[in-house]
Amino acid sequence: MRIAILQNNSDDGPAYMGTWLTENNVDFDLFNLDAGESPPETLAGYAGLALLGGPISVNDDSPLLRHSEALIREARDTDKPVIGHCLGGQLIASALGAAVVVATSPEIGWAKINLSDGPEARSWFGEFAATKRDALQWHYDAFSLPNGATLLASNDVCAVQAFAVHNMLAMQFHIEIDRNKLASWARKGKQELTALINQPHVQQARVIAAEIPKRMAASHALADRIYEQFIQLARR
Repeated sequence: MRIAILQNNSDDGPAYMGTWLTENNVDFDLFNLDAGESPPETLAGYAGLALLGGPISVNDDSPLLRHSEALIREARDTDKPVIGHCLGGQLIASALGAAVVVATSPEIGWAKINLSDGPEARSWFGEFAATKRDALQWHYDAFSLPNGATLLASNDVCAVQAFAVHNMLAMQFHIEIDRNKLASWARKGKQELTALINQPHVQQARVIAAEIPKRMAASHALADRIYEQFIQLARR
């Protein structure tokens, strides 16, 4: 079994997801589209698809974005699981006909999200369904629900933090972060964050970095459960 991972930005690699897959003996191919690598033409030979984040907009006029959406629809039609992180989640929404728009407010930093209850939520979140969890946010856009989707997570800033549809999970937040990736983001993003200092839902780099020891373990615990469900679906 092999998973395809699409990387949209060189600074936004698989990080903890790659670690988890390796530790659980799951083979994967990583396609860094930002570095000029070509995505797979189809998902033939792959049991599932994962999409990572990036600073571009899903609404940009990009053949690579449109190809990613085509792969998502292929996965839907062939009953293969898909998991999307931030831009990856927005691509799932867009591929399935939902709107992706500029959010009312950017959301950057650590935040609490409310996980839903119900069969879909318990499938993806396990014992964490119907709880509040720490999640790392870094997004300017927001998505709505595609037809037939189930809302799985929300908060006061972003009404749709995650949804499930078919065998797909779209997330607005980043469960793939690890300490090194987030520390790098905080360091490289200082100028970006300083320009947003008056935005109510944007944390500054020093705050994001300071919270890593307190919140990363909870983020990884949720990621463990989500990735486990993703791989269980891929193995069927």
